[in-house]
Amino acid sequence: MTTNPLDVPDVTEPYQPLPGRSRTTGFLEGPLRLGTSPSATVGPYLAIGLSWPDGELAAAEGTPGAFWIRGRIFDGAGAVVPDAMVETWQADPDGGFPSPMDPRGAASYEGFRGYARAQTSTGEYAVHTLKPGRVPDGEGGLQAPHIDVSVFARGLLDRVVTRIYFADEAEANAEDVVLRGLDEGQRATLLADKSDDGYRFDIYLQGDRETVFFAV
Repeated sequence: MTTNPLDVPDVTEPYQPLPGRSRTTGFLEGPLRLGTSPSATVGPYLAIGLSWPDGELAAAEGTPGAFWIRGRIFDGAGAVVPDAMVETWQADPDGGFPSPMDPRGAASYEGFRGYARAQTSTGEYAVHTLKPGRVPDGEGGLQAPHIDVSVFARGLLDRVVTRIYFADEAEANAEDVVLRGLDEGQRATLLADKSDDGYRFDIYLQGDRETVFFAV
């Protein structure tokens, strides 16, 4: 029988004596039973309550030029996180955003909504999308094609934010103002590599291979 890592077990007994039933000394009166702390349950509850079946489709299935981005999320010990949630937001292939907040006006691209939300219950996340076009960098140049990514997971009381760039966009990457501000090792953590059905991009929350995250 396969266990779903997102299932929340039924708890019928408190892990520690409940206060209020009688006046106590303030010390534990029985053996301490360690349970999951709130900071360790943020991820599972987000993935359970906020993901939905078609959330992984930034581009509708069958959209010409669409592909999958797949990857795993690793914690500081190198273990795969099975209950994280990943959100992506990006421009369409013409460099427009499907949002009225875009000062150039909301773009419309057939089969594309720009936003996706996926979970990692299978061991990896998967997002079906289109390669974004280049957008202005605010300094008179253009950013390389990229996807903005937010990660929500256990132990994170707030999201962490990173970007997916594409390893096969070397010329555009060399001109990107964000990538130019990073050293070679840091840039490597933001590059998605080609795979059989699209691209692969793993995210490392901590450790020697930690992905570059941005303060936003």
